[in-house]
Amino acid sequence: MRADRLLRLLTLLQRHRRATSAWLAERLDVSVRTVLRDMEALSSAGVPVYTEQGRGGGCVLLDSFTTEASGLTTGEAQALFAWAGREAAADLGLGAELTGALAKIAATAPKVAVSSAEAMADQVLADRRSWYGAREEVPALPALRRALADGRRVRIGYRSAEASESRLRTLDPIGLVDNAGRWYLVAEHRGRPRTYRVSRVTAVEQLRDPARPRSVGPVQEVWDRLRANLETATAPTPIVVTVDPAEAGRMRRLLSMQLATGAAIEERADPDGRLRWSLPIRQADVICAMAVMAAPALTLIEPAHLRAEVVDAAARALEHYGSG
Repeated sequence: MRADRLLRLLTLLQRHRRATSAWLAERLDVSVRTVLRDMEALSSAGVPVYTEQGRGGGCVLLDSFTTEASGLTTGEAQALFAWAGREAAADLGLGAELTGALAKIAATAPKVAVSSAEAMADQVLADRRSWYGAREEVPALPALRRALADGRRVRIGYRSAEASESRLRTLDPIGLVDNAGRWYLVAEHRGRPRTYRVSRVTAVEQLRDPARPRSVGPVQEVWDRLRANLETATAPTPIVVTVDPAEAGRMRRLLSMQLATGAAIEERADPDGRLRWSLPIRQADVICAMAVMAAPALTLIEPAHLRAEVVDAAARALEHYGSG
């Protein structure tokens, strides 16, 4: 359900107070059924609208609905309505609240500001997923948000990447982080700050005990420290490869997926006509597997210990799968 359409519906009702669902559907370029569903959404968000059946019926906005946002600038409206297009509020269980807040603003905001913001919704899209990544389901997120708001400890069921079953952990929540479309809970476990991927949380129980994390300050500071420690522990590995020029495009695409953040591939030509590339990569084992699969188009030259691992991996694969 698009927030900009709900706002257009409310704007029409704010100007006319009463209109038939067919008239609204024509102006919103949707079906009558969609208009009725949108009316239900506005009502659930606390906006005083209702529908009347029969002759003379239609969609009604009560006269008691008044707000004041006449000083809202075009840029301010665009910023607010752009946030409405994000999935974050819905993930947090605040979708209806966001719709209600924006509806109240749109009701008396200048017409030019609202129109500009609505147009922006058709021009800007925030897709938080990485390429080839499915949208993560985070049913535990609203409960975690409520525990944070209440300042309570939580007991969660958590299935780590290495485990096949969930284990219970009692945590002192610090905050929630939306990182490239993946939600993380930042919390202390036995006094140590850690991150927990919300899609792996299988259960949440809010405890009566108040949360008392030792880490003080905004979640941004704790997250930055945790992220810096992780990135330092997994420092990029510099490698040198040679590439068949005929396969350069395909090899560049494959290697770019493992390229360290902010880095670039340095290229020069070898006397034998192949291309020599130098680059820092994030996961050495992935490059070893790639070197086996992509040979001879891709040849790993340095470092020597990774080249030895490629030879060992190729020998193990041959022994395992055999020549047949």
